[in-house]
Amino acid sequence: MSAEGVDLKRRRVLTAATSVVGAIGAGYVVYPFLAAWAPSEKAKAAGAPVEADISKLEPGQLMRVKWRGKPVWIVHRTKKNLEDLSKLTDKLLDPDSEAPQQPDYCKNEYRSRKPEYLVAVGICTHLGCSPTYRPDVAPADLGPDWLGGFFCPCHGSRFDLAARVYKGVPAPKNLVIPRYQFLTDTTILVGEDGGAA
Repeated sequence: MSAEGVDLKRRRVLTAATSVVGAIGAGYVVYPFLAAWAPSEKAKAAGAPVEADISKLEPGQLMRVKWRGKPVWIVHRTKKNLEDLSKLTDKLLDPDSEAPQQPDYCKNEYRSRKPEYLVAVGICTHLGCSPTYRPDVAPADLGPDWLGGFFCPCHGSRFDLAARVYKGVPAPKNLVIPRYQFLTDTTILVGEDGGAA
């Protein structure tokens, strides 16, 4: 065929169209390969760390994230909440967190890395129910000595705002504190602690 019979404009359009279709096809091939590198839902449920953005968590509020198929609570405690923790020592079963239910860096009065934030697994240590967040002080149903905390509606166990269990309730231990770290001032990584306090 002679060069005179070739439509160069048509050839450029066909070449461009073929290139676009080829690029889209390559994308369909590459995407599953790259997506396979991300942790599966099963791996996430088995313990992959979970990030929580606490930038909008106001003092007194609780947020929930799911880690290993369990609810994890993050509570932004108020200054009053922190002051009240020391008033409860004689009412608690394990006020000094002697039982190994938290990383060493959380073995303090606040059971946390930063006093204003509590990070705890929201499952009662009695039979596995999920307690409710009760930040209100002295409600009629919990009595005048209640300074806020968590109440398990299944069997009546009570925990303070450091997730420490009260004496004389069915739950035998404090709530579990998972490993965690602050990636930034407003981001918590639950399930991984960077290896040190």
